[in-house]
Amino acid sequence: MPCSQKRLSIFVDGNNMFYAQQKNGWFFDPRRVLDYFKDEPNVTLVNAFWYTGLKDPQDQRGFRDALISLGYTVRTKILKEYYDDNSGRYSQKANLDIEIVIDMFNTVDQYDRVILFSGD
Repeated sequence: MPCSQKRLSIFVDGNNMFYAQQKNGWFFDPRRVLDYFKDEPNVTLVNAFWYTGLKDPQDQRGFRDALISLGYTVRTKILKEYYDDNSGRYSQKANLDIEIVIDMFNTVDQYDRVILFSGD
C-alpha cells in the first residue's frame, strides 16, 4: 500500500539560526534546506517562512530578495535595542516568536508536518 503524500511547512527563525551557526561554526544554507525537503519522498513542501530582524527597512535587502526567489515567504520586524542589567550591555532583538506562532496557527490546515528551525 503506497504512503500518502504529506504536506510540509518550514519555519526558520533566521536571526537565531544566524547566531547559532556563528556560535557552532557551521553554515545554514537556505537553498539546501528547501532542496532537501523538496526531494523527500511522499512530501510536498507547501510553505517555507523566514523570519528576520532588520536595522532599517533596507537592511539585508539582497539576502531577503534571494530568499524570496528561492520560495520563502519573508517576515521582518525592525530590531529594538534592549539594556541588560546583568551584563551592562545593550543588545538588539526583533522578538519574532509571536509572528512565527501566528503563522503556524494561520496555516495549520495547510500542513500535516511542520519543521521549526531556531537557535533558541
